[in-house]
Amino acid sequence: MIEVFIFGYLLIVLEHNIHINKAATALIMGAGLWALYAIGAPEILELGYSESWKDWLTVNPNSEESMVHFLVHHELTEHLSEIASIVFFLMGAMTIVEVIDEYQGFRIITNRIKVTNKAKLLVIISFMTFFLSAALDNLTTTIVIVAVLSKLIKDDETRWYFASMVVISANAGGAWSPIGDVTTIMLWIGGQITALKIIEEIFLPSLVAMILPLIVLAFKLKGEIDIPKLSEDESAAFIPLKDRVIVLVMGITALLMVPVIKSYTHLPPFIGMLLGLGAMWFITDFKLHSKTLQDKRHLNVGRILSKIDMPTVLFLMGILLAVGALSSAGHLNVMAGFMQEHFQDIYLQNTLIGVLSAIVDNVPIVAAFMGMYDIAPDGSTGELANFVVDGKFWEMLAYASGTGGSILIVGSAAGVAAMGMERISFLWYLKNIAWIAALGYIGGISLFYLEMLVM
Repeated sequence: MIEVFIFGYLLIVLEHNIHINKAATALIMGAGLWALYAIGAPEILELGYSESWKDWLTVNPNSEESMVHFLVHHELTEHLSEIASIVFFLMGAMTIVEVIDEYQGFRIITNRIKVTNKAKLLVIISFMTFFLSAALDNLTTTIVIVAVLSKLIKDDETRWYFASMVVISANAGGAWSPIGDVTTIMLWIGGQITALKIIEEIFLPSLVAMILPLIVLAFKLKGEIDIPKLSEDESAAFIPLKDRVIVLVMGITALLMVPVIKSYTHLPPFIGMLLGLGAMWFITDFKLHSKTLQDKRHLNVGRILSKIDMPTVLFLMGILLAVGALSSAGHLNVMAGFMQEHFQDIYLQNTLIGVLSAIVDNVPIVAAFMGMYDIAPDGSTGELANFVVDGKFWEMLAYASGTGGSILIVGSAAGVAAMGMERISFLWYLKNIAWIAALGYIGGISLFYLEMLVM
């Protein structure tokens, strides 16, 4: 299974050299790993590395029939539920953004941005992304801001630099907010961290993780941006300003309501996203199209859905399936156990967790460490003090898992979304951005460590 994962990852890296779409590779890798897992389940599970299998055996017999039921109806279904939540969320967000774009809503924003200097615009975009991702989440924010960039910047490579900085800023902004990233949500709901404390302790390290790459890229990008002209379709399609404003406001409201709905209902975020999309669809069909002519049929949400970048969605699905198989079989538990045994220092442990989250999804890694360490009682001393509620281990885990994924473009859902929307090459990101993102990541960890020494 490890060999298949590494080989599949290598093909994804070399996508532009071998001319095989990364989505095809990811789907084969994800589905193939589950097939290998099913074929070798007796031998794999008997090794005793799968924590979920151990939990299963506490209430179920150890038989072939029970093993099949565990693998197919428990593990695969559970991971598929998590994957579907992310995929539905991504599809909903991308559709809302596409609807706003088709109605030329983003032109309302871009027409008011008068800054043309690349460095100054990069600063504005980065800080806007950093704070917006804390209020929404890093994935939604990335989709929205990258869509705006396509209306601001004509040159592809310049736009790739901006989109890469958006990914770094969104991941950094999501790390210090209890609702900004899936892993911080997990730690918050699990009781390892509290909302106010995580903001207080992680804000400055996250800011450093964004500012250091920003400084490097601000010096690298010189001159003025080249603003793209309206496409023929956009020029021919006259959308009344009132309709543009209505759709823009509806779209932004739908996105902002997602964390609100989650907080009040405790339902997964994709429910709020689909609710917002459904409301936009209903209102645009009922209110706007009732007074438009036949030549405006292209604005129907049903037609807009055909423009969604499905290869990106399927790529993310394949990656998550692959990581889910490794997690269920126990590979990630072995890795976490190895780190716990050989790297006792919590700062070194978390630094490595961040680097690993750039290679595999950060959610199962965080889940593995949450299961490995118990929350220590209040008033604990010594090493146990790092594991109390709002202990240093949990706070650093939130930072590392949230920002470490920026080192590789496939290391976070935000990076995958930007990669698909802008067709960013893995190797281009590895060559031009990875070291810059790593600089910010290490800078934030260093500040966190210094804060602890001073305190």
